[in-house]
Amino acid sequence: MTKGLKINTPPLNVFQQMACDEIMCDSIPEKFILRFYNWKEPGITFGYSQRHNFVIEAAQKKGKQNFPMTRRPTGGGIVYHETDLTFSFIFHYPGEFFKPLEIYKRIHNAINSEYALSGHNFNLLEKKKSDYKTNDPVMDCFQKPVDMDILCNGKKALGGALRKFGNYMLYQASLQLEKVRENSDFHRALIAKAFSKEFNISWIGEKFNETHLETLKNLVQSKYLADEWNKRI
Repeated sequence: MTKGLKINTPPLNVFQQMACDEIMCDSIPEKFILRFYNWKEPGITFGYSQRHNFVIEAAQKKGKQNFPMTRRPTGGGIVYHETDLTFSFIFHYPGEFFKPLEIYKRIHNAINSEYALSGHNFNLLEKKKSDYKTNDPVMDCFQKPVDMDILCNGKKALGGALRKFGNYMLYQASLQLEKVRENSDFHRALIAKAFSKEFNISWIGEKFNETHLETLKNLVQSKYLADEWNKRI
């Protein structure tokens, strides 16, 4: 089996969470990295290609305009991080091009299969939708399931987004089920097992070190809090 790191970080806000994933892609050269977010407070992330003013309007309609929010390095739509289980998976993926649907299908099939073994009846949405648009209207990830999302009783339960950093692929995901944070130990163990089986990984726990935490502070200030990033479109 190949060694993989399960990175443990202290509770972070939405800006720090995004910076943390980017730092892991750039600075932790392991073939596989899994991190479950520990949240300091609620927040909002929105996709790399979404228009900032549309996101603000959508948050206002939900009464969440005062939530801290930042643009993700990955795609997709708005995600409200209040009660979800959020995690990232980073894996070695050399080469210039990639096929997102194939990656989603592999990862979500693995997770779906592991939940099935535990007695959970989830489904993988495999019907492509031609109206996938992140801005027209602005897309709320969990109100509009798309191809390869995982559904529970017809509602979206898990979705992910991708971004390639050099030879590494970043997959960021949100699992939204009833009491998922209260039962996070169960869900974390199941998801880690799904990745372990699919990619032949032996997980080793490791803390985010002090050097990485200092880099995180700098990246938050220079990028994820900056208007140049959040209002880029």
